[in-house]
This record gives sequence, structure tokens and C-alpha cells, in this order.
Amino acid sequence: MARRPLPRILRSGSASITRSREMARTAADSATDVLHPLITVTRGLRLLAGAGRQKWAVTPKDRRGHVLFLVAACVLVVALIPYGPLLALVSVMGAAAWRGREHTPAKTRPGEAEAARLQALYEALVPHFSVADDPSPLFSHGGDWEDAFGTSYVFDGSGRLTRLQVNYPAYFTDGEAASRARVEQVLHAKSGRGREYHFAWNEEGNHLLMTVLDALPTTIAAQRFVTAPGETVLGFTDADAVRRTVPVRDGDSTRDASPVVWRTGARSTEPHLLAVGHPGSGATTLVRSLALQALQHGDVLVVEGGGNGEYGCLTGREGVLAVECGLTGALATLEWASHETERRLIAADRARQAGHPEPEDIRRPLWILLDRPSALGHLAAADGRPDPQELLRVPLRHGRAAGVTVVVADHFDGLDALTETVRTHTRARVVLGPATLEEVEAVLGSRPPTTPTPDVPPGRGYTRLGAGPVLRLQVPATPDPYDDATSEAHRQAVLDLLPGAPSPVDEGAAESDTAPAVVEQTAKEVDPSPAAVGQEAPEAGAAPAPHADALVAARAAAEG
Repeated sequence: MARRPLPRILRSGSASITRSREMARTAADSATDVLHPLITVTRGLRLLAGAGRQKWAVTPKDRRGHVLFLVAACVLVVALIPYGPLLALVSVMGAAAWRGREHTPAKTRPGEAEAARLQALYEALVPHFSVADDPSPLFSHGGDWEDAFGTSYVFDGSGRLTRLQVNYPAYFTDGEAASRARVEQVLHAKSGRGREYHFAWNEEGNHLLMTVLDALPTTIAAQRFVTAPGETVLGFTDADAVRRTVPVRDGDSTRDASPVVWRTGARSTEPHLLAVGHPGSGATTLVRSLALQALQHGDVLVVEGGGNGEYGCLTGREGVLAVECGLTGALATLEWASHETERRLIAADRARQAGHPEPEDIRRPLWILLDRPSALGHLAAADGRPDPQELLRVPLRHGRAAGVTVVVADHFDGLDALTETVRTHTRARVVLGPATLEEVEAVLGSRPPTTPTPDVPPGRGYTRLGAGPVLRLQVPATPDPYDDATSEAHRQAVLDLLPGAPSPVDEGAAESDTAPAVVEQTAKEVDPSPAAVGQEAPEAGAAPAPHADALVAARAAAEG
């Protein structure tokens, strides 16, 4: 049987129907665009009316009369004032348009790649947060990560975690450092290496918050910091780690930074400091920065064990008593510093017994900066001479009362050479450069709450003052201005902080006095016997005899 052709209307109707649908869809879209404000206002009026009904439903019956009276009074006032109804209509339409606007729904579900990363992290934590006899484990193989992580996670543009809150069971031993370290290591490895993570454990709430920390800025150079006498800026840390800020010059602009302030003096609980790091980590930069800050209010003694001339810019400056690089000069200088500490203690004790204020010469702080004492110790042992660290016993033990501050900087390979006295009395600690968690804990006495990164700029590390928390630290850039590799901006910043050189008369007098003579004179002054005091004391009303060394002359006058 031959096929009969379809009617023409059925053969050409599909195209007409398609065109009709497109025209209808276009007309609907145009109408929606034109009527979108009206739709928004209508939706807002409906929401406002629903909110009014709910408010009226929850209002007690004994107060509904008062509400009606208040509404009627408002309507009457609006009707009586000029343009009141018009203003009321505009206000209602505006409120309805604001209430009826379309809200863009927030993204609540992670993408496929992000969900896979969270699931892998969840599976990696199962061995640490689960036990065999748990009837309803929070962490189990093949379980759902949403129960453990919830919605407390944030990813960056590259799909890597920047924030994650982990809820763990209550039986997890979060009070043990080893258990915490294992979990932190897993999170660090699975979230991406090369970044610094901060871990905040909430033992009461049984959750761990992991956040990625931004790198501390390295653009802050040496400058005058806004501090009080007795306060020294070790460097700068995170904004939420300390409660104090100081204005600093960062490049061409000025901003507020969070400093790590170290307090020295008679009321300090950490009067001495120990800085440790690998070669090139910035320990010498830290000591140079402390020297420039100490010269504002005190005198400085520098002993460099490395012999590289890193402190040559301080030679001959006002307030710099000596810069020694050799063993003989270091021993003589430290011996003088020991006797000077004893003399200050005796002078302060006599002033207190007599009811007088302390003499001016012992009020000025004295800083002893010792860089790499382990190198000098090896030289002294080979030459059969005493270790220079033994001469630090008196300044370390009694320096706080005498206004003497000791700063010791050394490398990790020289920690074993440090004496027990140095380890005991240097309660302010700094670790600079790339270091493992074990090395940081060995120096600071506590593990840092962050993960150290293998590549760090010079001057980056951790610090801990006494029994306080471990803080991240970035030392201000204070390079050697005489080094050819130093930039012109940093060179000029350091040179601007250096005090002026002494006059030619003082230089000639200083060159005429040798270190043994100063030590011998100091030993005589320290002798507390009445006979010695009677021999050295001048007659009443007589001026003290001039001395070649201005500092020794001031001491003799104070003792008299």
C-alpha cells in the first residue's frame, strides 16, 4: 500500500511552532525585565506583611490595644504633616524593594576537586582519631567527612586549604605533645607543603583550627622605634599575637606594626638574651640591631668571636667602649666588664645605705654583646687560657641589679660549647633561620604553634621571652653598612642610626690607656675595704683629679 502524504499544515507546522515558542520566550523575558521592579516591590510587600502578621501573633493580647493606638497616632501624624502620605508611600515602597531584592545564594558545597581533597584528608586522620571499640566513630574508613569538618573550611584560588576546623572525639589525647605533633604533621603534609600553618587546639570544645599564615614582611629596615627607656624591639610578629603596635617606615610609607618588645633593667624578668641560628640566618643582624638601639640610652661592649669584622661600623663611636675580635682583647674586655659589674653593685649598695640616689655613672645601662663565644672558647682551650664565657658569670648573675645586659649569639653547632651559666641566665631566647621543630624546642623549651618552612629569609624565626608564648619573629633589616652587597637604602638607614665619633682629644686619651690598666684601675675601685676607700676619696670641697679616661674619672668621682 502506498503511503499517503501528510497534510501541508502538519508538514510546515513544526517550524511555525518553534518560531512561536521563541517569540513567546522573548516576550516573557522582556516583560520580566520591564516588570522586575514591580515584582520586587510586590515580593517585598508580601514579606513585610508576613513579618507584620507574625509580630501581631506574638504580641500579648493585653498589649494589642496599645499597639493599635500607637499605629493610629502615627497614621494621624503622617496624614497631618505636609507631604506626609507621599513620604510614607515612598518609604514603604523603598523598604519593600529592599526586602524583596533577590539574594545570591552562597556557595555551601565544595567542588568535586575540593571534596576529594577533604575526603583524602579525612581518611588520613582516621588512624589518629579512631579506636576499635568505639560504637559510633566520628572517623572511620569510608565515612563522611562532613561530620568531622562541617562547613568550617576555606579554599584559595588554586584549590588549596587555607582554613580548616577539625572536630575530633573526646577520647583523643590532645593534652600530649606527641599526639598533637602527629596530627599536625598529617595536616601539614596533606594540605600542602611550603606554607606556614598555625594550629590552635581547643581542648574544651574538642576541635582543632588550622589556618595558613601570611609571610611576615621583610621590608622594615633599621630605624628609631617608639619605645620607652629599657625597651628594645627584637623584631615584628603577627598582629593578633601581641596587643601593641608602633609606627614604622615600611619603604616609602608609614604604617603600624606589631613589635616583640624585650624589657631589660632592674625590673625585668628576662634581663639577658640568647640568639641561635645557622650561618646566614641573621643572628649577627639581630645583635647589630640591638646595639644600635642600646646606644640611644647606654654603653656597648662588642666581642666578636667570628673575626669577620661585622661590627666595624661601631668602632670609635660614642657610647661604644670596645669592639674586640681577638682572644686577648676579648679576655681583657670581659674581665673589665666583670669588675665593672661588681663596682656598680658596690656603688649602688653604698648609695642605698646612705639614703642617696644611685650615682649617674651606674644608671647608664651597659650592654655586653658576645657573638659566637664558642669560637673564642676553642681558641682559648688551644692556647691554654680560660674560656671567655667564664668571665660572664658575674654580669649574668648580677647584671639585672647593676644595669648590665648580656646578649649571646651563636650557631647551632656551638650550643654544646655554651656553659651552664649562659644557658641558665639567658631566659629570653631567639631562634633564627631554617630549623626543625626539635631544634626550636631545644632552644626555646617549647614547640612553636606553627610549622617551620625550609626556606626562610634572613632574620626570620621564633622568639620566647621567659615562660611566655612562642612568637614568630622577623628582625628588622640591619646589614653591615660597609658590606658591598648592602643596598644603598639599608646602608643609609644604618648610618643614620650610628652615633657621632668621639673628638680627637678623647681618641688620643683612649689610645694612651691600655686594657690591662683599665682592668687594674677597676679592680682597685671595686675593693670595698675602708683603707682603700680612704686612700681614693678626695678631700671635701676638692675637685676630683683629671683622668685620661673620662669613664674611669666619672667612676672615681662617684665612689668618692
